[in-house]
Amino acid sequence: MSVDVKYRATASATGGRDGRAKTEDGSLDVKLTTPKELGGAGGEGNNPEQLFAMGYSACFIGAMKFVSSQGGPKVPSDVSVKAVVGIGPRAAGGFGLAVDLHISLPGLDKAEAEKLVEEAHKICPYSNSVRGNVDVTSHIV
Repeated sequence: MSVDVKYRATASATGGRDGRAKTEDGSLDVKLTTPKELGGAGGEGNNPEQLFAMGYSACFIGAMKFVSSQGGPKVPSDVSVKAVVGIGPRAAGGFGLAVDLHISLPGLDKAEAEKLVEEAHKICPYSNSVRGNVDVTSHIV
């Protein structure tokens, strides 16, 4: 499937999980650390799963707002999404991710919220990118 690219983000990393990652424009520069659960020292810094969780959360809210703008249920101003990104060995070898999205849509009834989330998964680039490769579970809270 081809993509009509409208924007490109550029970032680089050095040192792997115990290095640095930064955007080309310098707006974000983070120290990376490997969590103890993955054999690292832990400590101050972030890891790629945290960065992925932040991106997925923000992007999913954007997808819900897009669905709303196309006639879907109105997204409340206090919407929030918490992404929990897990990483671990896969049965088929290598490592894989699992994602739980905890979506708060105050004021929407359950049926509206479920429809909004379902439609947002069809729009969200993160959801489209991981579909079929990463288990994503949505929880309306």
